[in-house]
Amino acid sequence: MDGKTLARIGAVAFVALAITATAIDMNRSDPIPDSALSKQPSIVRHDPLDEQLTRCSQAGEAGAADPQCLKAWADNRRRFLGQPPMPGEVSAARSEVR
Repeated sequence: MDGKTLARIGAVAFVALAITATAIDMNRSDPIPDSALSKQPSIVRHDPLDEQLTRCSQAGEAGAADPQCLKAWADNRRRFLGQPPMPGEVSAARSEVR
């Protein structure tokens, strides 16, 4: 056998193997999700800091002068960076009275 014929046989074998693998994968059924897990409601925590940050961002330039907004942004930075609150400081979320 010369090299050209051997290359053609190898190419045909590769294509046949690829077609077979594709057919097997297409016939495989997807696992059915557990119905108990899919029916559980998601747990959403009420975060007053998020509400305060939303209010401050909607305030626009006035939020930069609001002391509650400044505290909320400082709390958010500390939470994002993983730093504990400063001693004796009340968080903006807890200081807001509704």
